[in-house]
This record gives sequence, structure tokens and C-alpha cells, in this order.
Amino acid sequence: MHLLLQEVGISERRVHAYPHEFSGGMRQRVMIAMALANEPSLLIADEPTTALDATTSKQIIALLHDAKQRREMSMLFISHDLSLVSTVADEICIMQSGQLVEHGTSKQVLCNPTTEYTSALLACRPSISHRQSRLKSVPTDI
Repeated sequence: MHLLLQEVGISERRVHAYPHEFSGGMRQRVMIAMALANEPSLLIADEPTTALDATTSKQIIALLHDAKQRREMSMLFISHDLSLVSTVADEICIMQSGQLVEHGTSKQVLCNPTTEYTSALLACRPSISHRQSRLKSVPTDI
């Protein structure tokens, strides 16, 4: 386990620390190390960056990407953040009320959505180039 903790960026001197002594990002790294311990062929990452600051989120994404490449495993990345998903996913599945409504490559889904629901989700993203006074929301009748 010591090697796994080092692999995810936890130093040897922190091995015996208590959980309350770890930051949120460090706790997330420990969870990733635990998930990697069984050498899975598929890693399921469910909202792995929730409640982390932008810098730590980037580090966690890079860590997951490196682990995926190094271990030649697949990763199922679950997130509501389409901007984040676009940086990590080869393929995207959009679900609405527990049903799969769209699937394709990241480029296909994000650049040319085929469902009204996906289009509405994409319209809700904040834009740097176009400042809105109020973000759009997804209509409930779609």
C-alpha cells in the first residue's frame, strides 16, 4: 500500500497520519490508491473532483489519466460537469432520468448533439466569451 500511496502523491511520512489530518484532495488520492490496489481493468470514478478546488481537481484528473495509461485500464468517469468530461472522455453517454438518451465520441456529442436534452445541457454551461446575466436551466418537460 505504501507504493500505491506514493504513486498517487502521498509521501511516505504521511502514511500513519489520521484521516482528519488530510485535505480533501489528499483523501481523494487515498481513495484512488485503494481503488487501484486490486488492479482493476475498469476504474469507476463517480464525481471524483466534487468539492475540490480547481487546482486540486486538475491534479486529480491528471492522476487518474496517468493511472489509466500506466495500468492500461478503462475508466468510467461519471460527472455532471460537461466541461470537465470533455477533457477526459473518449466517448460520452448522456443520461436523462436514468435512461441513455445520447452516445457518441466526445466531439460528436459536444459539437453536434442529436437530442434536445443534450442541447439544453450544453446551453447551461457558463461561457468565457459570452457573459450572461443568468445561466440557462434545463426545461423539465424535455
